[in-house]
Formats: sequence, structure tokens, C-alpha cells
Amino acid sequence: MTLTKFLLLFSFISFVVFGCNADKKNKESLNQKVEKNIEIDEEIQEDLGTAKRVFYSLPSPIETAMLIKRADTKFDPQLLNPTANAEKYNSTAKKALNFGVYGADLSYANLFSQTQITIEYMSVSKRLADEMGILSIIDENIVKRLETNINNRDSSMHIITETFMSSNAQLKEAGRPEIAALIIAGGWIEGLYIATSLTKYSPNNNELIDRIMDQKLSLITLRSLLLNYENSKDVKHILILLDEIKAVYDQIQIVTSKVEPITNSDSKMTTLQAKTEIFASQAVFDELCHKADSIRTVIIGL
Repeated sequence: MTLTKFLLLFSFISFVVFGCNADKKNKESLNQKVEKNIEIDEEIQEDLGTAKRVFYSLPSPIETAMLIKRADTKFDPQLLNPTANAEKYNSTAKKALNFGVYGADLSYANLFSQTQITIEYMSVSKRLADEMGILSIIDENIVKRLETNINNRDSSMHIITETFMSSNAQLKEAGRPEIAALIIAGGWIEGLYIATSLTKYSPNNNELIDRIMDQKLSLITLRSLLLNYENSKDVKHILILLDEIKAVYDQIQIVTSKVEPITNSDSKMTTLQAKTEIFASQAVFDELCHKADSIRTVIIGL
């Protein structure tokens, strides 16, 4: 599995979650729609709109790793979830959560040019993906197209959208949207853990700290996603853990100023801009770092 394929798989999982939401509707309604392709298309389009919002609001493992790289920190292999731990993940939920964790670790190692570690984490990620039966979702032709457009997020989104449209029926039939949600949760938690851990070495890096604070907003999106599957005991357990992080984030105040039009004197183009300010004490930030560490320990030790 190439790194590009791994990125596409992670991105596509966002669509899987919402593509399967239609399973919650009553069977009679769905059976009626099977006979009306145009209505099915409208339903898929609605799911896509929701999935796009999630795709853009939740940071991918690649994006989080890039931020950490820009933060001018050194690579710390001690922060990674050891590949040997994969042997003890004996349920689909555990595999899913830690597939997300390994995805964040893999991106982190790759951006710091840790070739051997990247290979090792790619291997363990592939094994978990195979065991969960999700690797086959991604076609090699799709991977090549994504590689060509990897730096263009709009083009990448279009490719992923096409894949979603063509695979929608298959994914709904699989009936495992909560597993996709757990993968996203695992990646989010690991990204937060790595970022907060690195502030120990770079305590005055405002960009890194601001991004950590910004996760208060993406946590809302993540919780909303997981609440769709709260009847699952595995999802319910993760929601309880995320609520512990939310309790800390609730002590952080984010204030957005009034939106104002700003005109560029050269281009004569006007854009709407707003300033966001974040207020948190050192004690609250330290508590957030500790909570990210302790919950991540639970996830990788499940």
C-alpha cells in the first residue's frame, strides 16, 4: 500500500461514514427509492454535501503532520504507537481505532523522512486494513489519478467523490459505518496527542498551540459524527473519552470578531475576514495535554 493510497483511504473513509447513514432510514422508504434512480442520486448528493463538510473540518493525518513539521520540532520516535501492539488488537473496533492511530504516526514519520519507520508503519497499517476488509475499496487507477492531483485539494475531492458515487451501494451493503467513524476518531486523537506532546519541546510555538486550540471546533464535528452510532458500545466508549477532552476544551474561550469586508487595492477584490482570538490559561492547556496523553494511552492499550 503506497502512502498515496493510504491518504486516499483515510479521505474516503469520511465519505463512507455518511454514505452509510441512509441505512438508518426505514427499509420501506429505501425499497421505494431503489426503483427510482434519480431519487437515489439525490440522496447520495445530500450525503456528499455532509461528507465534504466533515472532510474539510477534520484535519487529516497528513495535515496534522505537516503542521508539526512546520513547527520546527524534531522527530521523536517515542511518540509513536509501537507496531508490536497491533498483535493485541483482536476486535474490529480496536483495529479501526489503531488503524487511525497508525495513520497519524505514518504521516508524522514520513514527513520527517524516516524511511525505515515509514515502511514499518505502512506494513502494519496494510495488515490492519486487510483484516478489516477495507483495503479493496481503493482501485489502483484511482490511486494514480490522486497522485497526479495530490496537491490540488479540489481535484482530490472530485476524485474521492467519484469513488464514493460508484461504491456507495457496496459500502451500504457492508453496513459498517461505525467502524469508519472509529478510524477517524483514532487518527484525530493521535494527531492531538503528538501535537500536544511536542509543545514540551517547543513551548513558544504559537502556530502549533493555536492549531491545538482550534481542535475544539473539529472535536464538535467528530462528536457529531460519532453520535450517529451511539448505539454501538464501542462508539459509546469513545464518546465518553472524547467528552473528557471536551470538558477541558469547554474551558477554552474562542472569540470571533465581526466579519468585515477587506478590499485589495491592487486586485480591487473584496473578501470577508474575521479575526479569531483564543483565551486559555496555562493550567487549562496543561490539563488538555495530560488528557490527550491519558486517553491516547487507553486507545493504544485497548
